Amino acid sequence: MRFAKTILIASLVFTTGAAYAQGNDSKKKDDSDELMNMLNQQDAGKKEKTYTTATFKTTRIINGASIENVAKGVLDFKISHRFGAFNTGFNGFFGLDNANTSLGFDYGISDRVMVGVSRGTYEKEYEGYTKIKLLRQTEDGSMPVSVSYMGAISIQSLPAPTLPAGQDYHFSNRMYYVNQVLIAKKISQALSLQLTPTHIHYNLVSTTAEPNDLFAVGIGGRLKLTNRISLNAEYYYRINKLGNSSITYYNSLSLGFDIETGGHVFQLLFTNAPGITERVFVGQTAVSWPDGLRFGFNISRVFTIVKPKEFEGSRNKIW
Repeated sequence: MRFAKTILIASLVFTTGAAYAQGNDSKKKDDSDELMNMLNQQDAGKKEKTYTTATFKTTRIINGASIENVAKGVLDFKISHRFGAFNTGFNGFFGLDNANTSLGFDYGISDRVMVGVSRGTYEKEYEGYTKIKLLRQTEDGSMPVSVSYMGAISIQSLPAPTLPAGQDYHFSNRMYYVNQVLIAKKISQALSLQLTPTHIHYNLVSTTAEPNDLFAVGIGGRLKLTNRISLNAEYYYRINKLGNSSITYYNSLSLGFDIETGGHVFQLLFTNAPGITERVFVGQTAVSWPDGLRFGFNISRVFTIVKPKEFEGSRNKIW
């Protein structure tokens, strides 16, 4: 009898301890599940931002810079050509006898910084520039626009002019500076717009009536017609007005089409600007749209110079 009581007491103690332990384990499991749910909710609330892409097709809308940069490690080789004005008639073969050409390279230092160089036949000009992304438009609308800064320095290398005795032609007289803020918005998959406040400094101007510092504002847009073709337009308004001068400058107006063919983008355009760099087409367009209308084109071809690390790693993966 005493042995039976001992067995009964031991069973009760064991059953009570097991129930208590099971209760603690269940409580711990419930607490753990609740904690995981809270973490999952926080992760769901912290969605990674998706940035807007392909606001424009290339780094240029037509003449002027667009908000776009080439990707890190990518080189963009660009050929730009501007023929003479149509009003030269048959004698000038409607402008085809005269042309200005520029060869340039854009390279992506990082996802936000691009640098470039070019050399143009118009006044034998060399140019170096950089474009830096400051803000990027997001798909969720938390950042409604993209903003970049573009800065350029150019040097014309024509022979030095003959000056009166006692006057020197300094190297700095050949230099020009450009500062632009690019503000763009991709309104829809088909429509993009850009506003471009511009400042250009000329170390030397032709007449005293011309300002050394020119301020202008550009507006440009892209309308996507098909997956590979878009209609582009661009207009630069000069804020500074010339004084009494024998030279007259006009606002630059350009219309064109982007045609994408694989790694190439062809831009066919009509413009009244004979030059290709900002210091010329913004500040020194000496012919109006109907009188100075001319045909031109840009050809863009990209090359991957430095492959992304993701691509290098993917070669070891089995798909």
